[in-house]
Amino acid sequence: MPNKTRLSVDDWIDAGFEILAAEGRDAVKVDRLCQHLGVTKGSFYWHFTSMSAYRDALIEEWAQLSGREHPVSHAPADLPPRKRLSLMTEAVVSPRHWKLERAMREWARTDDAVAASVSAADRRALAAVREAFVDLGFDAEEADVRARVTFAAGLGFLIMSGPKSRPLPRARRERVLDLMARP
Repeated sequence: MPNKTRLSVDDWIDAGFEILAAEGRDAVKVDRLCQHLGVTKGSFYWHFTSMSAYRDALIEEWAQLSGREHPVSHAPADLPPRKRLSLMTEAVVSPRHWKLERAMREWARTDDAVAASVSAADRRALAAVREAFVDLGFDAEEADVRARVTFAAGLGFLIMSGPKSRPLPRARRERVLDLMARP
């Protein structure tokens, strides 16, 4: 990232997400952030009182990001439901999202605040997938079952990919959705 005269909190948060996605939670340290941004520690402490405060800000921003921009919970409602499901799965497997999602889920295993944030994002995403199945004509109970299975499969693909993002090819993702959307 190029050095700017004055960094914003958003610059620091973006740098944290980049490091978190690429190197994991343990790499998110003041020295590593400063190196990444090409600045001194003074710049970090100008924006944050401590590393703990920075991590809190990172968690909060991820919660906000996943609430307003998460690709699963924000597919355009005016699209046909099958197309929405396809766009949701496509967005989830984008390299940046895939890596950050894995990193946040790994971090959530050891941090209650991150776990709460991930859980809230999951509830929003599951609701969006459920809504698409309702819009496909399934009753609420059947839509819920299909949404949960589809969501669980997505998480399984995330876990099975290992440390590098190797999501299912588009044709296979579409076959999975075809199977789930079958009456």
